[in-house]
Parts: sequence; structure tokens; C-alpha cells
Amino acid sequence: MHHPLKRTLARLSAVALLVGAAVAGAAVPASAAGLTLTVDVGQVVRPATQVAAGGLYGVGSDSQPTTAMLLPLNPTSFTQPAPGTTHLGNGATEPCCDSLDVGDNITRAGAQQFIRMPDIYPSFPYVWQGWTDWETKVRNQVNARLADTDMTNVHGWELWNEPDWTWSSAAGTFNDGWTRTYRLVDSLDPVTPIVGPSWAQYNHDRMLSFMTNAKNTNTVPDVIVWHELDDMNWDAFDDHVADYRAIETSLGISPRPIAINEYNSYNQMDIPSVAMHWMAAFERHGAREAHRAYWFEAGTFDGLFTLQNQPTASYWLYRWYGAMTGNMVKTTAHSWLDGMSSYDSSRKIVNVVFGGDWGDNTVRVNGLGALGSSVKVELRYTPGSGRNTAVTAPTLVSTTTMTTSGGSISVPVAGMNAEGAYQLIVTPAGGPTTSWQQVYEAENNTVVNALTRASSSASNGFYVGNIDNDTDMRSDSFVDFTVNVPTARSYTMTIRYANGTGATSTHGLAYNGGAWSTVSYPPTAGWAQFSTTTVTVTLKAGYNVIRLAKGSPNFAGGTGYAELDSITLA
Repeated sequence: MHHPLKRTLARLSAVALLVGAAVAGAAVPASAAGLTLTVDVGQVVRPATQVAAGGLYGVGSDSQPTTAMLLPLNPTSFTQPAPGTTHLGNGATEPCCDSLDVGDNITRAGAQQFIRMPDIYPSFPYVWQGWTDWETKVRNQVNARLADTDMTNVHGWELWNEPDWTWSSAAGTFNDGWTRTYRLVDSLDPVTPIVGPSWAQYNHDRMLSFMTNAKNTNTVPDVIVWHELDDMNWDAFDDHVADYRAIETSLGISPRPIAINEYNSYNQMDIPSVAMHWMAAFERHGAREAHRAYWFEAGTFDGLFTLQNQPTASYWLYRWYGAMTGNMVKTTAHSWLDGMSSYDSSRKIVNVVFGGDWGDNTVRVNGLGALGSSVKVELRYTPGSGRNTAVTAPTLVSTTTMTTSGGSISVPVAGMNAEGAYQLIVTPAGGPTTSWQQVYEAENNTVVNALTRASSSASNGFYVGNIDNDTDMRSDSFVDFTVNVPTARSYTMTIRYANGTGATSTHGLAYNGGAWSTVSYPPTAGWAQFSTTTVTVTLKAGYNVIRLAKGSPNFAGGTGYAELDSITLA
């Protein structure tokens, strides 16, 4: 997080940046038209998990944004300030966004959160007040979190923020400060992951020094965090990842998940196509999660909503992204024309979100054999109108029927605007195979204290295993499925599971914060060898969150063990 008054960059024309400015880490397009973005539906990249659908200070209160506003975006995670925060970010007149105060809203939206510990201080950059003061603040934060025994969504303590320019020399070196703070937090809460070092910018020498010290002192973060905030520098992300992985290998450290909990620059925060470039880079190069930066107002999901709670142009980009289900598939950029794509085999929907260049261009989609010889193609557009302009709906540009050739189509996109973003939906000619989503893959949903694994016997190639823990709210294992149903009624829910224990196992089942019941899983042929069981759930119209849990607050805990592949509502 940066205070714009302290680090304002000269406001450059987005047009000049996108068309003619030479920017480090990004190539200038050779021409502004005649480009082809290529999508290969048959080349799976990873399960669709909305890697980049997160925000720093994105949630302001239990109702700002409302849960109903958050759910269609399918948010993955947020970074929120410390319990008891006094922080006044970006000119705010009173603190907001306390991680424990907003936690229930985040949970209802199916997301997780990091707690940013130094945002207990009122100002930024932070004013160091001595080790006694800091360690008292740390203890108070951790104890407040431990006392909140219903809060299941804290998946990391962020020990410091941007030490490359906020760490005080009066506190000694940052590496020593990290070690001392890590050991204190770990002594109070040895369960919750510790994340960092949260550099403002990736730097090889700093990261090598930090990781060497962390290994030598047994204080290696569970999740590696840094920020990506430079103008138009998304092309550098893969280099940063490769450099960091090489450091891990050189030090003999096992691979850590990577989280970018601030991305996009102050200058270009609200240009949809710029956000799209960052999102595509994070999906393509292996980030586990990424959060929109907090440059302006808190509680607006960092500009996805206006201060009047209306959607902005960028909202529709993230709404399209939030609708991605099944698997992310390979998308190949052409100059600055880029995007990300998903394929849901249960409904036969290809969802392509793209943009980044001007003029008349093309999206070529390969691997459409399963959709038949004729497909329906819908093209939508959201403009580059910024954070203060409400956009009530995207523009439907066209709806056409196209004949595939060798399982491929080439879709012309005329008169592209490089600041806006586009969505291409491809389905069989008669539309998706079901009018609403009925199959929900476990790996697409909120997986807490469990692991996503690959298997050819899983319905989408992936499933969730190691759902093993039922000790307390920090380590409980569960999957939260966010589902969207057309009417309020009872639904038959078929759970596809595996149970290799040789005896019947159980999970707890609850939805929308309601009472717990028990689901029984008879033994299957082995682990990752799936069968089904059926239960009835009574859901409200629209979005619902269904939890299947080995352990969860107010639930005594499941028996034995089971793996989850998917649920189907009918």
C-alpha cells in the first residue's frame, strides 16, 4: 500500500502508454490491428480458481461491499488490516476494514484473508515506536484473533509491509526484525501460516539475502509475498517467479506458494485492459492468489464499485473472470492482445476474457470438437471509464452462430478499444447443456487446509484430498462450494467422493451459516477412486455457500477421511 501523495507518478495518457511509449518489461505492438489471440481448449493450465480476484482493503465492513455484491465476483482472498487497526490509509479520517470485523462478510463470499500486522500503526510509512511497543501490538493482534473461535478464513499473518522502504533502521536490520517477529507470532500461534516478506518491488539480491537468513534461522515464510506495482510491467512477472524459484532451489527450500497481495499501478488502476494483463500473467505463471492494490478508497474492492456501490467498468471484467469454471486453458498472446480462458466441460462453455490492443483483431479458438459442428458465439465489451463512472451492464456487441472447421473458429473483433476489455462466450449452437450451473468442482471452490490433486479418474481432472483436520478454527479442513440456483426450493445434491479407509467416513454439511447435518461416505475402491452419495439441501434463490467439512466451528468433527471431487445439484 502506498500513499499517493508521497509516491505519485506522473499521470501519462493511457493511449500513449498503450500505443507508443516504450515501457520496461513490455513490448510495444508492431501494429495496432491484424492481431490474433489463440485459445486452445484442449490444453489445460490449472483448475479455475480466480487467482487474481482479490483486493487489499477491498472489504470495508460487514456490508461494504455487501455479500451479494461480492459473490458474483467469486473472490479468492483479501489482505485486511490488523485487529484493532488505527490505520488511516490514503487520507481516510477514521480507521476501517479491521480483519475480524469484516471476516464474516469475507467468509460468506467464499474467500480467505491475510492479516497485515503493521497496519496497526496509524500512518504510512509506519512510525516505529520501539520493540516493546511492536511486540505488544503483535501479541494483542494474535490474541484477538485466537479469541475469535468462529473465524475460519485467516490463512496468513503478514508480518510486515514493504520493508524495502518502510522498515526503520532504529529497529535494526529487516532480516533480524523478521526473525524476531516470526518467532513471537509462531510462539503464540504455531498453526496459522506466516507470509512475507512483502517487498514493494521484487529484487534478486534482497530476496536472496532474506531467504538465506530465513533458512538459517528456521523462519522461512509459508507463503512468499511481493508486490507488482510498476506501470505496464506484467511481462516481468514470469522473470520474477523464475528468479525466486531458482533462489529456493539454490537454498534447498521446498517450493512455497506465491501471493502478490498488491498489483497494478496508481496510474492505471482503473483501466480494465491493464488489469486484464496482470490477471493473465498471474494465471499463466503460477501465482496462488493476487490482490488489487489499495491506492484510493477502501471498501470498494479497489475500484470495482463506486462510492455509491454501483459497478464500474472494471467490475464487469472481474464478473466475467468470476464466472470461469472448470479449467483454465492455454491462451497465447499476440503482441499486446492478451487474455485468459476457461472451459467448463459439464456445460460446454468456453469463456475468453481479453483485450489490450486497438483496431480489427481476431480471437481463434481451437479444440471445440466436443461442442459440435455449429457453435453460438457471444461478444461483450466493457469500456475504460475509470473508478468513478457507473457502468450498469456490459455492451452485447454481437451474437452469432458459426460453423467450426477442424474444431476451430476465428472470431473477428472489429474496432477494438485498447483500454476496455472484452468477453467471448462459445457454447453449442443451442446454448449450454444446462440452463444453470449444476456441477461444481471441489478444486474450483474455496479449499481450506486441504490439497488439490490431479487424477485422470476425477471428473475434471482434479479433486481435493487431505481434508484431514478438525482441531480448531485455524486448522479445520473443509471445502466451501459457492453455488447459484434459479429458485428457492429443495435440491438433490450428489457428492462425488473417494474413501479409501475401508470403513464409512463422515463430513459435516452446512449451508448459508445454518445448522449442521452429517454426510456418510461408504468405502470406495481406494483413494481417488470415486463413488457418489446423495443428500437433500434447501437453498435460497441465487447464491448459496455449502460447506463440507472434516472440521469446522460448532461441528463436532467428521469421522475417518474422504476426498471430494464434485457436487451436482438437480
